Amino acid sequence: MADSAALAGKHVAILVEDEFEDRELIGPLDALTAAGANVTIVGPTGGTQYRGKRGEATVTSDLAAGSARMKDFDALVIPGGHAPDKMRMRHAMVDLARDAMETGKPVAAICHGPQVLISANALRGRTLTCWPSIAIDVKNAGGLYVDKPVVEDGNLITSRKPDDVPVFSDAIIRALSRVQVS
Repeated sequence: MADSAALAGKHVAILVEDEFEDRELIGPLDALTAAGANVTIVGPTGGTQYRGKRGEATVTSDLAAGSARMKDFDALVIPGGHAPDKMRMRHAMVDLARDAMETGKPVAAICHGPQVLISANALRGRTLTCWPSIAIDVKNAGGLYVDKPVVEDGNLITSRKPDDVPVFSDAIIRALSRVQVS
């Protein structure tokens, strides 16, 4: 467990859409908050409730993706489930992910989360993991797929599934602890 002030002053955006994988959003959210990060839930619209695909979690977006700018955040987290397939249809969410990758800020995607990065054309030459059913999509987008609980390739952090959430969250916290507060 991270020190409650370890990430003080750090701002993290977590993308959300309906049918997110409950543990893949709530796990990192709780870990980042416990480490002292300021977390903003970014959805297609602000002030809207989104439900997890298992019905275990409901979150309300703090900010609309169209109003979010990576210059205001130190990292971006993309949970999995069915949500990334919906997120990739939202230009503002794809643009935010592309901007995060291009600026070199930590980008963490779990399960189906890399689908958003595929749509952002941001995986060419990168090593990552994901849910096995989208491994071929990662390869077709120029990424190198590996089957490991967590993969860190520069600013990109990826994991496969809900069981990987603890190591995924730890990797995000480690990466954020190296980021200078702007």
